Amino acid sequence: MEIAIILILALVGVLIFVNRHSQSGGNRTLPNQKVSDGKPSLTTSLAPRKEQSPRFDADNAIPAPIATVLKGSAYVVDGDTIVIQKTQVRLFGVDAPEINHPYGKKAKWALVSLCKGHAVKAEITAKDNHGRTVAKCYLEDGRDLSAEMVKLGLAIDWQKYSGGVYRALELPGARKKLWLADARQKGRMKVWEQYDAKQTALNQKQ
Repeated sequence: MEIAIILILALVGVLIFVNRHSQSGGNRTLPNQKVSDGKPSLTTSLAPRKEQSPRFDADNAIPAPIATVLKGSAYVVDGDTIVIQKTQVRLFGVDAPEINHPYGKKAKWALVSLCKGHAVKAEITAKDNHGRTVAKCYLEDGRDLSAEMVKLGLAIDWQKYSGGVYRALELPGARKKLWLADARQKGRMKVWEQYDAKQTALNQKQ
């Protein structure tokens, strides 16, 4: 009888031990295992972050610069306009007579003579109100075409655009000779209108 009681107590002890061991084993965590407390956890990746390339900003993008120098043979349009590489270029800082104005054809052929046989280098400065490219134009020997035309008395300085750099090169009486160009610089376009009307009337009589 005593032996039976001892065996029963031993069996009960074994069962209690096994039960406690299984419960404690279920709550064990591995060394690298995180215990969740029910709240979302923030984890930091050890991998290097990939930098995002900036988005293209069309509104603030700067366009690629256009060519600032043209060089080549020149086709002469009139006394202050040439064409280089299919680009119409106006001589910087001077004003020559229009082709149909007094001395207009003479100015054109003087510029033809200057450019003939030379490559002309045009250093672009701006665009004028007519969309023409304005440039300082030089011959291969360094001569400034604007200055040369003024020295020939077939163009006058246009101070509004040149700052007066060619005024000292003007021949005496050049502004009286090129009076229509002078009138344009002074904003007296009515003089042009009167001249053009007179020329039209003369052509109609012929």
